[in-house]
Formats: sequence, structure tokens, C-alpha cells
Amino acid sequence: MKSANLFLILILLFSACEKPAFYGVRGKDVLDPTGNVFLMKGTNLGNWLVPEGYMFKFEHTSSPRLIQQAVNELIGPEAARQFWKTYLDNYITKDDIHYLKSIGMNSIRIPFHYKLFTDEDYLGGRGEARGFELLDKAVQWCREEGLGVLLDMHCAPGGQTGDNIDDSYGYPFLFESPESQEMAVAIWRKIADHYKNEPAVIGYDLLNEPIPHFFDQDHFNPLLEPLYKKITAAVREVDPNHLIFLGGAQWDSNFKVFGPPFDDKLVYTFHKYWTAPTVEVIQDYLDFRDQYNVPIYCGETGENSDEWVANFRKTLDENQVGWHFWPYKKMDNTAGIVTFPRPDGYDLVKSFADSTRVTFEDIRKATPADRELARKALDGFLENCLFVHCSGNSGYIEGLGFGE
Repeated sequence: MKSANLFLILILLFSACEKPAFYGVRGKDVLDPTGNVFLMKGTNLGNWLVPEGYMFKFEHTSSPRLIQQAVNELIGPEAARQFWKTYLDNYITKDDIHYLKSIGMNSIRIPFHYKLFTDEDYLGGRGEARGFELLDKAVQWCREEGLGVLLDMHCAPGGQTGDNIDDSYGYPFLFESPESQEMAVAIWRKIADHYKNEPAVIGYDLLNEPIPHFFDQDHFNPLLEPLYKKITAAVREVDPNHLIFLGGAQWDSNFKVFGPPFDDKLVYTFHKYWTAPTVEVIQDYLDFRDQYNVPIYCGETGENSDEWVANFRKTLDENQVGWHFWPYKKMDNTAGIVTFPRPDGYDLVKSFADSTRVTFEDIRKATPADRELARKALDGFLENCLFVHCSGNSGYIEGLGFGE
């Protein structure tokens, strides 16, 4: 009897000490934590932690920094801080994550801004723990629903694109600034250390869409993979478990910048928008996969008609390429998974954001006579973006092979 009890105790101790399983790779395949081939099928939580002007229906106020400035000027910094706090609470909730699982998704990609992990002012707040407070909630909801999570540094220190996408100052300073690189490395190391034992996390997408086509590619392209190697080395100091996702140069389209794989858990990611939905547009990536026997994945695509979405999704599926279509949620929109209505009076907000506001006189002239109406419109945005007010775009969802 005593030996049986001892055996039971040993079994329980072994189980308690057993490490969780993580996503992995085997040749050209991504594997789920049980060791089965895993083809990512899901969406991006765009506009949540990285607001984009076009999703607010703005034409000129495009990046998070410019949007934050416009809201500050329109309703004042105190009201703006409350707006962004509520925005971050409302735009993505547990209900959204449950819905994504319910229609058939198996994973999501979460774009984030590096400032969420610094003491820099961003969306009405600051603090190095802020990013974890937001991501931890989402990761927990995904874990509960059985969804995998890919973490994407959409905006890196100094800027990796030099456009609105990375919220930078018009140039990819990251690649020429040792200080910015060290900050990017330190933030990724901190994130990896935080999530090193989290099995719901698939991995880390190190830099979103680096080096646009309109900068000197001969200068910048050779700088990309060395930076990836530097970040990966820092991640591996604390986290041997999770996958590393590497996007090509020129908006995640050019794999010619890559040499042989330098880590045994790499996935190479490309983005495709507004091309033909045929295999020819991804053939270079398929050839890269065959050459190096590594997984490839489409991190962003979509923003197109239901027919195009269906055709390109089938092309990816037929060639065993995982995907996360962009975006999940957008106001007054059919080219996405769900939409929500414009609030009353929103034209006041849009008109102000799209106005020329170079001088203080410009700001005064552009400000609506009744700021309270603009404030109510922004409050309406916060209410309407809640999942309960969202509706699915059935044609787009069917094009992705999902069902409500």
C-alpha cells in the first residue's frame, strides 16, 4: 500500500514538473503543441493597439501619433486620455475573441506599438507594464478559447518603414540608429521572457513590413537580416520555446534579403494586397520554402472583394500556406470580417482630422463651433465599436471558409 502511494506521489510530481508543449516546426510545417501540422487560419486585430487613420475614415491623419494629436486638439488632453482608455477597453474584448473562435478560426495576429513597453506617452498613457496588461488579457482570452496568438511589433523604435504604418518620422531610422536597435532588442527580450512559458503564444513577428520600396534598397536591405539575428539572439537568451517570424523587405514581400536559416524555429512571412489571387504571385515564396525546407506564412492580405478573398484564400490553402487576413474589425466597412456603424455627428470629427492644422490659427479655424458635438461623436465611436454593435460581413466570412 505504501509503495502504491509512493508511486502515485511520484507520478503527480512528474506531472507537475512536466513542461507545457509549444508550437514548433518540422521541415516546411508549423506544428501545434500536440505535434500535429498546424495551418494558421485567422485574422489580425488591426486598429486596436495601433490605430490607423484609414480605419477611422481619415484621409490625411494616418498614424497613431497624428490621430492622438488630432483628438487632443479636438476635445482636450484630459478628455482624450479618457477616450483612449475606453477605446483600448472596448475595441477588442473577450466577446470578440469568442466570436472569432466560434466562426472557425484557429489563431490571431496582434499588432502592437513598441511604446506600450516604454515610458513614452502613447494613446493617453505611459508605463513599461502597460503593454503586458493589454496583451495578457488577450492572450488569456485566446488560451481559454483555444486560439493561438502571434505577437507582431507593428511599430518599432526609430521606425522600420518610415511611413504611417510604423508611426515613425518619415524615414526608417531604426536601421541606422544603434540606440533604436538596442531598444527594439531589449523590448523583444522582455516580451520573450514574459511569455516564455505561455503555450497559447505561437511566436514573435519581429518587424512588420520593413523597408519600403521608395527608400534606397541597396543601402537598407543588407541591414535587415543582421538586425533579425540580433533580436533573435536576445530572444533565445530567455525563450527557447517560441517561433520567430521574419518578414521580407519591401513591405514583407522580398525574400531575396535572406540567407540560409539561422535558427531552428523560423517561419518566413509575406504580405500580399491587390495582386492577382493566383499561385504565380506566391511562387517565389513557395520556391524559398522548397529551397530551405522552412515554413512560410501570409501574415496579411485581404482588404478586397469577397470573390478575391475567396480565390486567394483557396490559393493559400491549396499550397499549404497559413494566413491571417486583414483586418478583423473596421467601421462602416464590408472588406473585413465585421463592421460597426458610424456614430451620429462623426463628420465633425472627420472634417477636423482632415483639415490643415499646421499653425494654431489653423487649429482654431478647423475646430467645430460646438466641441461637445465632436465629443459625443467620439463617445458614439466607443459605444459602436463594442462587439454587441458589430455585424459580420457574411460574404467575406464565407470567402475565408468560415461560417457564422
